[in-house]
Amino acid sequence: MSTAGITVYVPRDSTALALGANEVAAAIVAEAGKRGQEITLVRNGSRGMFWLEPLVEVLTAAGRIGYGPVEPDDVAGLFDAGFLAGGQHRHALGLVEEIPYLKKQERLTFARVGITDPLSLEDYLAHEGYAGLRRALTLSSAEVVQEVLESGLRGRGGAAFPTGIKWKTVADTQAAQKYIVCNADEGDSGTFSDRMVMEDDPFMLIEGMTIAALAVGATRGYIYVRSEYPHAIVALNQAIVTANSQNYLGENILGSPHSFHLEVRKGAGAYICGEETALLESLEGKRGVVRAKPPLPAIEGLFGKPTVINNVISLASVPIILARGAAFYKNYGMGRSLGTLPMQLAGNIKYGGLVEKAFGVTLREMLLDFGGGTASGKSIRAVQVGGPLGPYLPESLFDTKLDYEAFAAVGGMLGHGGIVVFDDSVDMAKQARYAMEFCAVESCGKCTPCRIGSTRGVEVIDKIAAGQVHEIHLLRDLCDTMINGSLCAMGSMTPLPVLSALDHFPEDFASSAADKAA
Repeated sequence: MSTAGITVYVPRDSTALALGANEVAAAIVAEAGKRGQEITLVRNGSRGMFWLEPLVEVLTAAGRIGYGPVEPDDVAGLFDAGFLAGGQHRHALGLVEEIPYLKKQERLTFARVGITDPLSLEDYLAHEGYAGLRRALTLSSAEVVQEVLESGLRGRGGAAFPTGIKWKTVADTQAAQKYIVCNADEGDSGTFSDRMVMEDDPFMLIEGMTIAALAVGATRGYIYVRSEYPHAIVALNQAIVTANSQNYLGENILGSPHSFHLEVRKGAGAYICGEETALLESLEGKRGVVRAKPPLPAIEGLFGKPTVINNVISLASVPIILARGAAFYKNYGMGRSLGTLPMQLAGNIKYGGLVEKAFGVTLREMLLDFGGGTASGKSIRAVQVGGPLGPYLPESLFDTKLDYEAFAAVGGMLGHGGIVVFDDSVDMAKQARYAMEFCAVESCGKCTPCRIGSTRGVEVIDKIAAGQVHEIHLLRDLCDTMINGSLCAMGSMTPLPVLSALDHFPEDFASSAADKAA
């Protein structure tokens, strides 16, 4: 079979790069040259099946055949096996789209991720890119807002506030200048969906922000990216340059009267800057400290002007809603949790990666059907969903549906969709201490319950571990003060993992004390 024009895909996603994707790509190009075989190498995004990275794909008449995980030393053997024609090899995975982990998902937001070249506008346009913006340009601003309202889209950053209501507030507020701000300060443990969007499909985020600008009358936007994401920053900046050059950004977008200018800003590395008002302070060049509310950012946000501030996944969900309509999007999900949520499996998990599913799948299905149980082979003892401020859930709650209301009903939170798994070797008293210590380190310091409470919390947990079990009541009182007295979610939610550890795993606190006594 002639290999002329054979397309080979090697991801450029951070995870794949960390596992040697650049070296694999270079080896493939070198080996093809040595053998006189013509290939076209495309650096795509990751499919989100991280245990298979670097995942090499070859486009064949039957579809894209996958091989992974591939190391540079495997490349010569792949050529010997005829992998350019989909040949058999010990790393052969068959058709990538048929891999159960991927096939069982409902990929709406991540429909292009892993398929296209992230920096190719031509590729983006060929896969429904900018269809949402083109439709939005035919609607009035109010109609765009209404479409988002009807879709049922809620904030994917943790608070789950209806996106359309936030947009309507900004749209209805009169001001000479309005802003769109994307919160890309993805700092929760076990989360990487924002990073994958920015690295693997940046035009989707740009399109979502542009539609938001049309909807509310904003002309400037900022993407606030955490400093730990250098590849995302590079990808976004390159995509913005391309979008500007092709009139998808800038003045008179696609010949319309609408203008939108977009810039990337690098965060300073503070977890608190994931809180929207602290982020705005940082964006203005100040120290990232939480603002008191009201006024809401939608009325007085960036530089005191009306501001839409949404998470990456919230904004990235907008293009498909406008392209296919609100009815299409809200057909997925359950109750008030409509659409899909990209869940991220991390920690002690066999098959770590990204799973986009409609709301309603259970946590147990996510852990076992997709995650395959623990990497250690031991039983799962606890799962933390929703980042470092999320409660620890015991096995008895694994049948809870992944739905905002269902999780809230059992004292949990979905947050940004991060799932961190612990096997039966975990010490939950130490995990509770970690939650308090994390808050002590990351608190902005503005309010006393958070600033002082977290430090006292670490001290009290240390006393309990030293044998003073009677201090547990003091720990609970302290948590109550933090929950009800803190200015923002940092202080009010830090007690949640602590209390959940006390409630669901009390034996770990008693055993710590017993060990000390012995």
